[in-house]
Amino acid sequence: MKYQVGKVGRVVVAKFEDREDVLGNLNAIVKKEGISAAAFYLVGGMREGKIVVGPEKDEIPPTPVWKNLGESHEVVGFGTIFYQGNEPKVHFHGAFGKKDMVKVGCLRENSATFLVLEAVIIELSGINAVRDIDPALGLAVLKL
Repeated sequence: MKYQVGKVGRVVVAKFEDREDVLGNLNAIVKKEGISAAAFYLVGGMREGKIVVGPEKDEIPPTPVWKNLGESHEVVGFGTIFYQGNEPKVHFHGAFGKKDMVKVGCLRENSATFLVLEAVIIELSGINAVRDIDPALGLAVLKL
């Protein structure tokens, strides 16, 4: 195990409106505000999203299983943002529900708000972690 100790910096509260790009907006806020490390929560609705719901088999490197939301869903979840090279990289896991169906997974692509989505972004000060590709896993992982 590796870890770093930091402090809570600024807190940003954002409201994303219908059809706005969730992942793109998170990245834009972090860049504009000069935030290099953050944790965040999302709550609200999404109309689109492509999520990974686990690997095909429990092997390394993993082959992801993808699911599309394809219609409006309620969403709640937690994520982190650290830079990979010159770009912020979001890692978000959430629960996505519609009627009596719930999907849980890692949001990776095609994220669009349904009606309204709220984000609370918490800056992590004194943390110099980054994301980098782990060749064995084939994934961008946290490097401390």
